[in-house]
Amino acid sequence: MSNADRIQPYAQNPFYWQYKGAPVLLLGGSVEDNLFQIADIEDQLDLLHSLGGNYVRCTMSSRDEDDAWPFERNPDTGLYDLAQPGQDYWTRFERFLNLCAERDIIVQIEVWDRFDFARGPWQDNPYNPKNNINYTVEESGLAESINSHPGQKESAFFHTIPVLKNNALVLRYQQAQLVELLKRSLPYPNVLYCMDNETNESPEWGKFWSLQIKDQAGESIVQTTEMWDAWDLQSTQHRHTLDHPELYSFFDLSQNNHRHAEEHWQNPQLIRQYIIDSGHIRPMNSVKIYGANTGHFGTHRDAQERLWRNIFGGLASSRFHRPDAGLGLSEIAQAHIRSLRDLTDRIDIFTCTPNNDLLDARSANEAYCTAKPGIEYAVFFPDGGNVVLDTEAAAGNMIGVQWLDIRKSVWLAEQMIEAGKRLQLVTPKEEGYWAVIVKVAE
Repeated sequence: MSNADRIQPYAQNPFYWQYKGAPVLLLGGSVEDNLFQIADIEDQLDLLHSLGGNYVRCTMSSRDEDDAWPFERNPDTGLYDLAQPGQDYWTRFERFLNLCAERDIIVQIEVWDRFDFARGPWQDNPYNPKNNINYTVEESGLAESINSHPGQKESAFFHTIPVLKNNALVLRYQQAQLVELLKRSLPYPNVLYCMDNETNESPEWGKFWSLQIKDQAGESIVQTTEMWDAWDLQSTQHRHTLDHPELYSFFDLSQNNHRHAEEHWQNPQLIRQYIIDSGHIRPMNSVKIYGANTGHFGTHRDAQERLWRNIFGGLASSRFHRPDAGLGLSEIAQAHIRSLRDLTDRIDIFTCTPNNDLLDARSANEAYCTAKPGIEYAVFFPDGGNVVLDTEAAAGNMIGVQWLDIRKSVWLAEQMIEAGKRLQLVTPKEEGYWAVIVKVAE
């Protein structure tokens, strides 16, 4: 497939993606983060596709029961050989890529997941010296036991590159693993590359792997980023992505999904302006939306609101995180993905911009607006509401006003009226998730 068809920033508005030459908004949710490992993968992708979803996360992780690891294991000794790629692991991965490509689903890979390299998962990890035939603790510098949270940075696995510990012995196996990954992923046009999951390691680590991917891609266009651990988007960690467009072609701000309401909206707006001021416009992705009553990072309501604020706030992608910390592809998530896709298909989201300044008589977290003033407007209400929309740019034109009951994915009848300078918007019910499109008649 030609470079023109590969996933890349949209030429006419690089805040968004284009795929196969056309702009595309990425929406998703899934039951797992390492989706290629699950048994019923095809059913999961079919369900997502049926909702209008087209975006999944793929950590290259193996820490769950029945997951394959990326190296072959001797059944007699129980030891791995890091020089032998794991056939089951890579077969699963390649099948997953093929199934996603068939459905035009975009895959965002995380090459290294730090949670595989500490505590319980490290005890099963092939890179642990006690689990392979390739090196000892003394030779590798890797400890057999790491009992701390990976955020404590006690794993030497993430220090192997030349500018850090220059651990050539372990690095050669890491590089060989990346070769196996890229051998399978590079032929596919629907893959985005993130270096890590929630890292707080040296920025040199992500830089090294981003350059490795670009080098091995040759003439093929690839898109890379890093996912930092910091919840605060103003943290210097995130500057290592934002200030280096030569390394990273998009920005993942998933950690902002620990924030709530107005703060959750405002933080990406500050980053959006920072990107504009930089002169290097790039997509902002959110590959995981936290929030579920079963987890510790917000509620069901938080997750539902976050999806809509992300997209109305100008993000190029948004995906519900896996249970139990997210809504995954539950019935609630399905309704929101279906409704948001339906709404964004009815407007040109790629020419709209976040426009809360057009809303008056608005209380905190009451409503959020994206618009192309004078042409079309969309407003999201997390829990009913009553606001005034500035329609002066459309004054004198006939406009259609149509409400969407998000939970039911049902549109109410459109009303045609003549636009004045202001339009009062009152949700059909006092509670519930609602959205409205206000559009100048053609």
